[in-house]
Amino acid sequence: MTNINQLSNRITVITEVLPYLKSASFGVWVKAGSANENENNNGIAHIIEHMLFKGTKTRDAKQIADEMAKIGGNMNAFTSKECTSYYATTLSEHLPIAIDIIADMLNNSLIDEKALKKEKGVILEEIDMYDDSPEDLVHEMLQQRVWKDHPLGYMISGTKKIVRRVTREQILDFMDTFYVGENIFISVAGNFNEKDILKLLEDKFGMIKAKSTKINQSLREPEYHRVLCNRDKDIEQLHCNIAFNCISYLSQERYILSVLNSILGGSINSRLFQKIRENSGLTYSIYSYGSSYRNTGLFHIYAAMNPMQLSTVVRKIYMIIKELKKKGVTSDELSMTKEQIKTELILGSESTKSRMNSNGKSFMNRGRVVPLEEHIANIDNVKLSDVKEFANQYLDLSNASISLVGNIKEVSLKEFGF
Repeated sequence: MTNINQLSNRITVITEVLPYLKSASFGVWVKAGSANENENNNGIAHIIEHMLFKGTKTRDAKQIADEMAKIGGNMNAFTSKECTSYYATTLSEHLPIAIDIIADMLNNSLIDEKALKKEKGVILEEIDMYDDSPEDLVHEMLQQRVWKDHPLGYMISGTKKIVRRVTREQILDFMDTFYVGENIFISVAGNFNEKDILKLLEDKFGMIKAKSTKINQSLREPEYHRVLCNRDKDIEQLHCNIAFNCISYLSQERYILSVLNSILGGSINSRLFQKIRENSGLTYSIYSYGSSYRNTGLFHIYAAMNPMQLSTVVRKIYMIIKELKKKGVTSDELSMTKEQIKTELILGSESTKSRMNSNGKSFMNRGRVVPLEEHIANIDNVKLSDVKEFANQYLDLSNASISLVGNIKEVSLKEFGF
């Protein structure tokens, strides 16, 4: 059972005691990511994530790493479009130490000028790494253009030009705006004494200021734009990403989307994988996935192939979608898919890290923790007609966007409506 408490400074704490385990996971979720940035500081949320590991008033970067290693713990962080998270998993008896280290990082990081300059170099290398990964690039490039001029389309890592210009003062201002109690969620799951941990969290995090007057809660909603974008790269395969305007993660239809995705391209027995990869041998990699956010979302189909096969592959993808929209899915497909999704949900809940992540993310996004049983019941309630109606509403081929990375000199997409 999960419990919800609030620290004196309005930080929300979600706890789930699992006494039969010997480990515990702890995570701090800050409701700020690249979607909270602007054209002058894009990439700053990601820079902050890096900088909090580079030293505090009492620990340098190596001490932070060494102290976590001494307790056998695993600590990491990530930045997304809508949040930043710092988390650790360790044995239960070492949980207070992990909490102390991450609290020190959030409260006392120096954001040293010399360290900032050095870390910018690391981030610039990371940007190059993503640019060298066509599978990542074809996705990011599409989102950037689909939501043009809106922060949701910003690259999480930022651009080289802006990253180089970000100052220590900008970083402190961004943290002063978003790293505040009402914008922070702490999730703890595993074997621990709840009363002791809540007291420790108050001691370690209670000095963070409660709120900021600078948070803009009325950000304009992103608007979908149909696009065809491409990047010419001298590589063997052509990488293709097709996207459809889709739903927010707050939509109750997200369970229908999960079922549709699994049947269409989310598993090795999906229609796209079986018909295009296995039966036709046209691609090595093909799959579908959703990327949903607070106010919008996209449904993607990714494929990598020989450039000469692009027209054939896209045409087959479109044919499979048209068939699904016309005939729907079968009872066997629906039943099998439900079992697959439920199994993934149950297996995914059997670790402290996944429970901590699920609880923190759920409360931050929805204001409550959605129980596993509720997820399973909602999957069970998806009907054949739901999947067909969803496909017809959202898989609009006349409004699909396409992103391409690879050798595209001979590519023509006129036949697909562009």
